[in-house]
Amino acid sequence: MANDTTMDNEAPDGAQPGLKQVMGPKLLLFFVVGDILGTTVYSLTGKVAGKVGGALWIPFVVAFVVAFLTACSYLELVGKYPKAGGAPLYVHRAFGIHFITFIIAFAVMCSGITSAASAAQAFSGNYLEEIFPSVGPAAIVVALAFLIVLALINFRGVGESVKMNVVLTCVELGGLLLVILFGAYALISGSNDPAVAPDPGRLLEFNPESSPLLAVTSATALAFFAMVGFEDSVNMAEETRNPAKVFPRALLLGLSITAAIYLIIAVITSTLVPTDELAATDAPLLLVVKAAAPWFPPILFSIIALFAVTNTALINMLMASRLVYGMSNERIIPSVFGRVHRSRQTPWVAILFTSILAVVLVSLLEIEDLGSTTSLLLLVVFAIVNVAVLVLRKDVVEHKHFKAPTWIPALGAVLCLFFASPLSGRPVAEYLVAGALLLIGVVFWGVNRLIAGRVDFDPDKLAK
Repeated sequence: MANDTTMDNEAPDGAQPGLKQVMGPKLLLFFVVGDILGTTVYSLTGKVAGKVGGALWIPFVVAFVVAFLTACSYLELVGKYPKAGGAPLYVHRAFGIHFITFIIAFAVMCSGITSAASAAQAFSGNYLEEIFPSVGPAAIVVALAFLIVLALINFRGVGESVKMNVVLTCVELGGLLLVILFGAYALISGSNDPAVAPDPGRLLEFNPESSPLLAVTSATALAFFAMVGFEDSVNMAEETRNPAKVFPRALLLGLSITAAIYLIIAVITSTLVPTDELAATDAPLLLVVKAAAPWFPPILFSIIALFAVTNTALINMLMASRLVYGMSNERIIPSVFGRVHRSRQTPWVAILFTSILAVVLVSLLEIEDLGSTTSLLLLVVFAIVNVAVLVLRKDVVEHKHFKAPTWIPALGAVLCLFFASPLSGRPVAEYLVAGALLLIGVVFWGVNRLIAGRVDFDPDKLAK
């Protein structure tokens, strides 16, 4: 990959090396699709069904709408400011309040770590038990070992990590294609056994324990975790060639591909598997395969699912470490987090720090809690980013870039705030977890102020 590195990325003697520009449109598309697909569709679909009932497809459609609106806002901003800072850079440009900028950055970083931690929980759950039935008592050990391996891959380099993402995404898509093909055949052919016969009537059934509206909103609050990931690609802008041109097509195409897959999977899953069975497992697609193609080796599909959740974790840990690296370079956090390994050209201290946080979260929380916390943190961030788009309309840049219609960020902000609020049916526990994470950030900020004093950083250099 040496030919992909520009002279600007080479470090003179005694200076920190820059980040390699290794990502083109194809790698970026795989990055987006691979990051959005993964843990939720493979492991949390059943939990969404437990909240909404058989009408599983509705929360995914609503979540896609919210994600699409916010993605358009991100596209306008990344076209204007193609740096690896992402949301923190945009918020700082819009409002110029250092503390808010830091909290947004810390929230985005935590969302990547909670997402990766949920993937680690999924890796050590029912899919792995299908292969190794006795793994149950050692599940936490497996999850922790999983995170350590991810850290080593991340350390080796973004080029190598993104190439692995291509392989894992192909495997991941292959598994979902199997579910779609087997499921479609089962729906068409039907079954003479009433116990396993498809039941399309479930597609219009809602959780009887709540109103249909509350069932949909509470399920969407979790299902939105299925659509996050597009924002991670923004944090790779500095490592992408010609981001203003490449990002719009890759991001919107990636979102459309994943939305279509989710909708089909949701319809097949709800039709073939009873809702109560889905709600009780973190391997819902394995139940679909068993119902639709009992002849297919369940161990083989479980292996595919493990690759899928690995993909989610890898990309999220990439994003989190690069964001820590960017904050460090602008002295928002101690400069030690910006150290780059001279031979690998990767931010090794940031990788170590984010990996330790992931280990702590995996040790303390369950998969649904981690997924819900990820969704909550990002919905708040997305609401602020949508507002930032409108504020930054006054900031005109010379180069051409994507511009969203004004109603898109306005509606996106309203919907994000609604699904982040208690009105959507979120339990209080989710706010406690998110609040605890942000409190860590507040302490971090205070300690850094005592050590480094007040820092007036330039948002244009946030990720350099």
